[in-house]
Amino acid sequence: MLKKTLLALTFTGLAFAAFAQQPGIKRTPLQKVEFPDGYNTITAIAEVPAGGSAGRHTHPGIETGYVLEGELNLLIDGQPEKTLKAGDSYQIPAGVVHDAKAHGDKAMKVLGVYVVDKTKPLASPAP
Repeated sequence: MLKKTLLALTFTGLAFAAFAQQPGIKRTPLQKVEFPDGYNTITAIAEVPAGGSAGRHTHPGIETGYVLEGELNLLIDGQPEKTLKAGDSYQIPAGVVHDAKAHGDKAMKVLGVYVVDKTKPLASPAP
């Protein structure tokens, strides 16, 4: 049991570290819940500086979010570009390539919730 717990903690730490190190974006993990079975539900704050972007990436599960501050251009492959402002929410399907770019001269901040396969990294860069 102890071995499984240590392995889970190590994997979670590595996932958060990889997720937080994407260039141009700062992510602050808030909580992680191992639910539903086989998945982790992770809540985090993502911040992108004015003129910056998160970079094209995917998640091995769905992402939902709420814009806390600023405006962003949300680019989801296969969908028209969306401009979102504080108070708007969004959803991104599992495995779909997407990017978020700060719109205008202010940074943007979102609250994201990720329900992802717990055996895979939280985020992976995409071309």
